[in-house]
Amino acid sequence: MKLGLNIDHIATLRNARGGVEPDVVEAAKAALEEKIFALTMHLREDRRHIKDSDLYNVQKLNAKINLEMAAVEEVQKIALDLVPYSVCLVPEKRQEITTEGGLDVYNQREYLKEFIKPIKNKGIIVSLFIDPDLNQVESAKYVGADYIELHTGTFSNAYEKGDYKNELKKLIIASNEAKKLGLKVNAGHGLNYKNVYLMKEIPDLSELNIGHSIISRSVFVGLKQAIKEMLELI
Repeated sequence: MKLGLNIDHIATLRNARGGVEPDVVEAAKAALEEKIFALTMHLREDRRHIKDSDLYNVQKLNAKINLEMAAVEEVQKIALDLVPYSVCLVPEKRQEITTEGGLDVYNQREYLKEFIKPIKNKGIIVSLFIDPDLNQVESAKYVGADYIELHTGTFSNAYEKGDYKNELKKLIIASNEAKKLGLKVNAGHGLNYKNVYLMKEIPDLSELNIGHSIISRSVFVGLKQAIKEMLELI
């Protein structure tokens, strides 16, 4: 499995004081030195952490950027101009603290099918952040996605309570179905140093996108060491 590092919370900390520290670009440089596969950056509509300029500045490092975004025209235009390595469409609510649940692809099939066409025409890989639900997996195939990213938040919450096996089984079943349909599979949300080892149980998992846990760990050991520890675990 490969590691995608989400650096949104570097920007969250910077924005808390309205200054320039910590520098998102410096964080990206440090991460790239540790051989992470990609940098995940979520450009929210309200710009609560990552700003437009962050994307373009990090792009200058020749990094693989995985752009998380809502399926809205404003951010689509930025994606088409930036041309990141990949785009991951996620649900987005203004009032949420972090992304809550997967994208409802099933009930937006026709809209999403048209929305991702110009993105794919630019040669950008398209992923959909979904719950491990077979209807959502099949719908991801229908709209033309290349990847799905399985939402592991429910699994992670269950792990903390000590009863995660049913949620892990759902992830495994969804991954198997995706493989049958020709979709590649990533996973992320809520994964940390305690539970990430269980992702090895999911067949054919390509990439884990992890942010909050690594950035939190970096407060105590530094970003490079935090990344090294996660890479060893996966």
